[in-house]
Amino acid sequence: MGRGRAKAKQTKVARELKYNSPSMDLDRLKRDLGVSGSTTQETGEDEDQYADDDYDDYSAYLDDDEEDEEDRRSSR
Repeated sequence: MGRGRAKAKQTKVARELKYNSPSMDLDRLKRDLGVSGSTTQETGEDEDQYADDDYDDYSAYLDDDEEDEEDRRSSR
């Protein structure tokens, strides 16, 4: 194998040493990791707002399938 796993371990250890101290600098960690300014909570609210819209297109197929099954049962 390559050195990818070893390098990842070194990076992890370096971050632990750098940021896991009594005076942890979370803003600096965000900058190093390239995290955007939005928080996870804000993103979660947006996802909940549009969650139903993602499946609206498929609800028509579900209704059609149920009707087809009822037709098959009644024709027997």
